[in-house]
Amino acid sequence: MSLTDLFDPDSIAVIGASQTPGKLGNDAMANAKEFDGPVYPVNPSGEGEVYGYEFVDSVEDTDADLALCCVPAPATPDVISDCGEAGVGGAVVFAGGFAESGERGEQLQEQIRRAAQEYDISILGPNTAGHIIPHRSVFSSFVPGFDDIETGDVAVIAQSGGVGVTATFQLDREGYGTAGMYGLGNRVNTDFGDVIPAVDDDPETGAMALHIEGTDRFDAAVQAIDEASTPVVALKSGNRVDEFVQSHTAAPVQAGDHYEQELTDAGAVMAESMTELLDASRVLSTCPTPAGPNVGLVTAQAGPGIMMADYLEERNVNFPALTEETRERLDDILLGFTYDQNPVDTGRPMPEFGEVIDAVGRDDNVDIVLVYEIFEHSLGYPVEELEQFTSEVDKPVVFTVAGPSDALAEDRQRMEDLGVATFNTPERGAYAASVLAETSR
Repeated sequence: MSLTDLFDPDSIAVIGASQTPGKLGNDAMANAKEFDGPVYPVNPSGEGEVYGYEFVDSVEDTDADLALCCVPAPATPDVISDCGEAGVGGAVVFAGGFAESGERGEQLQEQIRRAAQEYDISILGPNTAGHIIPHRSVFSSFVPGFDDIETGDVAVIAQSGGVGVTATFQLDREGYGTAGMYGLGNRVNTDFGDVIPAVDDDPETGAMALHIEGTDRFDAAVQAIDEASTPVVALKSGNRVDEFVQSHTAAPVQAGDHYEQELTDAGAVMAESMTELLDASRVLSTCPTPAGPNVGLVTAQAGPGIMMADYLEERNVNFPALTEETRERLDDILLGFTYDQNPVDTGRPMPEFGEVIDAVGRDDNVDIVLVYEIFEHSLGYPVEELEQFTSEVDKPVVFTVAGPSDALAEDRQRMEDLGVATFNTPERGAYAASVLAETSR
């Protein structure tokens, strides 16, 4: 079974397309219209056009590779069979009411599984929010606003469509976009073990953010993570509310501890919240891999710096002593009232702050550079010094920003373009540094 038609189609059919705003078939068309290739609204009752595309009576009147199924659950098995007769290789089934809903739903899900097997169709779902791959102009979802999501480095692979949607919009609000969002839903024949290798092969993906409730094909997922060259961060949810989980995506009840052990052994980083899931994915996609776990912390304000140091100490992250050469260089830069150990604190932003970062970053004992600085309009951030540093030294830099969002936005973007991962709270910056330290061990 190939996922090419599902994730890299040449043409798309929207089955159950509608001219009525608010209907599933209309929302799916609103996103699908952004596709660069042919889009076919399929509805035998449709007349005229929707979003500039003429209705067709049947999927068999199209040459679609991918079908977006916007029909109720009872009608879905016949629609999948129609897709098979038409040569469609991939289908997204949005409807719920399948295995998560009881015996009748289980029977319907088995019917679409058998139809998909007969015609070799890869199905995403059922009970899914679909998927989007912005760099391919594929927006196979009914979620309003998904067609405006920009391309980014992090791909979200979520068992829950709601989690996938929430994560995607969080990345979008923070200005990062996504390499893709893949909502797996009930996983009738496309599961984590299938999607992870496909996303791993995508050169636009720098890291994968994985949300798992449970799967009876867990071994395949673990193997896919173990074999992936792209970093994987995983969040396991549904560890305490068994009936709620089973009614959501028909997930089997499985212990979270078992998942954590197996996923960690396969090389994944475990997150405990959605923000951690995305922050860990971002820093792994942005920064070079550190040679070791030793952090050099540079701050322009001691209070947030102490909070970051506390956070890292609790996670057993190393703060190595700086070399004598670095100490001598810092003594030439810093004023007497500053703290020039590790962490290094300058007391406040200063014109030489970039030199301080450079000195600590070049220290032979430092593998990861973590910075906190409040933005000052007269100084800005030390982008030029960071540009020189990142071009000459292959070490990750995590920069925690603070100040008016609009004022610092340009410098922040310039740092991101240099491969400096930026975060906007002490805890998020410290967490990102701890992830780098963990992955180096």
